[in-house]
Amino acid sequence: MTAFSYDTYLSPLTWRYGSDAMRTIWSEATKRRLLRRVWVALAEAQHEAGLVSAEQVADLRAHEDEIDIDRAAAIEREIRHDLMAEIRTFAEQCPIGGPIIHLGATSMDILDNADALRLQQALDLIATRLRAVLQALARRITQEAETPAIAFTHIQPAEPTTIGYRLAQYGQDLLIDYGEIERVRENLRGKGIKGAVGVSAGYAQLLEGSAMTARELEARVMEKLGLHAFEAATQTYPRKQDWLIVNTLAGIASSLHKFAFDLRILQSPPFGEWSEPFGARQVGSSAMPFKRNPIAAENIDSLTRLVAAYPRVMWDNAALSLLERTLDDSANRRFVLPESFLIMDEALGRMLRLVEGMNFWPGAIERNLRDYGLFAATERVLMAATAAGGDRQELHEAIREQSLAAWADLQAGRPNPLAGLLAADARITRWVSVAELPALLDASGHVGDAAERAAAVAADIQAACVL
Repeated sequence: MTAFSYDTYLSPLTWRYGSDAMRTIWSEATKRRLLRRVWVALAEAQHEAGLVSAEQVADLRAHEDEIDIDRAAAIEREIRHDLMAEIRTFAEQCPIGGPIIHLGATSMDILDNADALRLQQALDLIATRLRAVLQALARRITQEAETPAIAFTHIQPAEPTTIGYRLAQYGQDLLIDYGEIERVRENLRGKGIKGAVGVSAGYAQLLEGSAMTARELEARVMEKLGLHAFEAATQTYPRKQDWLIVNTLAGIASSLHKFAFDLRILQSPPFGEWSEPFGARQVGSSAMPFKRNPIAAENIDSLTRLVAAYPRVMWDNAALSLLERTLDDSANRRFVLPESFLIMDEALGRMLRLVEGMNFWPGAIERNLRDYGLFAATERVLMAATAAGGDRQELHEAIREQSLAAWADLQAGRPNPLAGLLAADARITRWVSVAELPALLDASGHVGDAAERAAAVAADIQAACVL
């Protein structure tokens, strides 16, 4: 077996990104233990059918966890077939049960069911990570449900919203993603025990004269594994399943990417409203000591961009698996499946730390609301003046003219003069008194039912994340 060290290439997912728990799931040791679990389940079912002895099954079960990757690698170098190398390694350890390992099976009867078991574990871990993010978001939504802030459309100041309502958009997207994770996990299937092209002919021949059919044998094996099987399969389970799973991970990636990108915008000093946590000894730049770069958010966007590319590979695997099977999916699945899960494991961990630790800066929030909220609050002036009997079209033109003049002052670095301009415009004060204008132009109360809707999203999240 190759010895790994820092003197050779290591994937960043080997040590830099992803958790030990997810790396364990996608490890060679876990893979080989799962292969042996499938072989033991097959032997147990074949014993029930009278094909193998209890002693043979007991021998396999006794050595099930004694994986020897170095021995299997040595055999593989000679015979150039990784699954056969593992069979021979297992058989060497089992003098009684060895001769019946893999009886009637084809490689993918074992590999695809082992993959399905591993995908179960990986999906469960991602679901756990995503629940933690959602619960943290629900807490922040609740805390900030009523905190007013200026909203931005086209990255330009718009009407006010609340911080909680903005956070609720991210929470709502991730709640959809959580539903998708649950759906693909619930519908996950193994290949089953169907033989070389999926028609169970070999198993039917083996079972001739027994009281068990090939379909019953498959059902016994899958029950022991805790898996459902696809009703129809070729040599492999349908590769559309891989696409559905990776596409679901890419969906989570898109939600995290949007949140992280928005945070990067809001951390920029001209906005200055939000920021990611920054350690007391953290270094933002090697050249500029003053920098507080949003490195965690940028990292999330970088990682999720890569996951977004993976569904295409899985699409090709599903669409281009010709007739009963081709092998051109095999090598890329060794990359795409573990990497997709490890990257999302890392991104969700970073997302959780951001949500829990991000800062909302009242000074900047209030400044932007003061400077730009005046423009949004003119809608209230327009409605009040129209209700008092004014001509909406004339009032709209008056407000538009004064707003453009106020924008010119703001862009010149002067305070926003809009309140004064409106108070001096007879087209406005004919219908709304100067005394009424300050209350109407207070944008902090012009947030509609944002707080109520934010609270509703938080409640939906909490309800969905109860185990």
